[in-house]
Amino acid sequence: MNTPLDLAPDVLARELESRGYDSLWIGEHSHIPVSRRTPYPAGGEMPAQYKSMMDPYLSLLLAATASERLLIGAGVALPLEHDLFALAKAVSTLDHLSRGRLLFGVGVGWNEEELADHRPVRWAHRYRALGECVAALRALWTEDEAEFHGEFYDFEPVWSFPKPRQEPYPPLLCGTSGKVGTREAVAWADGWMPMDIALGNVARKVARFREIAAAGGRDPAAIPITIVTWGDPDLATLAGYRDLGVARVVVGGARTGWDDPGTTLPCLDAYAAMMPELA
Repeated sequence: MNTPLDLAPDVLARELESRGYDSLWIGEHSHIPVSRRTPYPAGGEMPAQYKSMMDPYLSLLLAATASERLLIGAGVALPLEHDLFALAKAVSTLDHLSRGRLLFGVGVGWNEEELADHRPVRWAHRYRALGECVAALRALWTEDEAEFHGEFYDFEPVWSFPKPRQEPYPPLLCGTSGKVGTREAVAWADGWMPMDIALGNVARKVARFREIAAAGGRDPAAIPITIVTWGDPDLATLAGYRDLGVARVVVGGARTGWDDPGTTLPCLDAYAAMMPELA
């Protein structure tokens, strides 16, 4: 959850890299409204750690400085909760300072009041606004004199430098699921990053995603899939995801003992021990 009570991002990055992990992923919530009108999507009371999540960009920078090869991932960032130009600059800067190791997973979040505090986008329009935000970011990252004219973002030509180190920009992973989320991923994503608990039957939903991608004129193989796990996936589950052609699996979300930092290293050791059988 990336709170001050968890392993610090630099410590965690070193531990991950030493065990052969591919990447570190950090989520984002700028704040949590006290109103709680939006129910916690997993049911029950929202874990208190949501109130103390640290800034993901500063945390990922610290992780990058403590590692050499480890990819650093926003999983997922909430672009609609940022000033567009500041976000473009932050992502570009992080990509430079990490020597091109950033993966930019984006989503819309689950808390309606949180988004409303940031900008007047109707909840029903959030996916459309995210797609437009991504298009505007791409313009800022790739055009020398970038301009954009849309429903939610509109600006005349600007200079926005530096451009990201990765060309044309860090991979954009769409962290959404369901009908609308699938449509968005097919429309603009460089990768799809759903959570397995939201998919239900993972094999069926992955197959459906690839069918929709092909029908939309995209090569399904050109949209790699990252599955974010919920709970404690065992070796058979991870092997099943591998056999589906999933490119990457993120472990640790809602794992047993997730709220006890003392269980982190044993968890890393347990999944590291599975790696040779999953290769």
